[in-house]
Amino acid sequence: MATAARPTSRDKVRAHRARMKKKGMRLIQMWVPDTRSKAFKRRAHLDSLTIANSPHEKDDQDFVDAVSVWPGESDKADRATKR
Repeated sequence: MATAARPTSRDKVRAHRARMKKKGMRLIQMWVPDTRSKAFKRRAHLDSLTIANSPHEKDDQDFVDAVSVWPGESDKADRATKR
């Protein structure tokens, strides 16, 4: 009695991609900054200092806060801060 060959990783990936494509999905790949690198951490720190020391920091933060709340979320945020 012959046993079926075990699927290779390549076969599994190919089958997974075929299933996802059949569901209407499309694979994309992108490069993003490596947030674990020392260079990234150093740059992020310098950028945050620049922003914190900006004369426009309050206005900038108010803007970020305003666009960061999804409709209906402000009620939840208000309730959470009152606890």
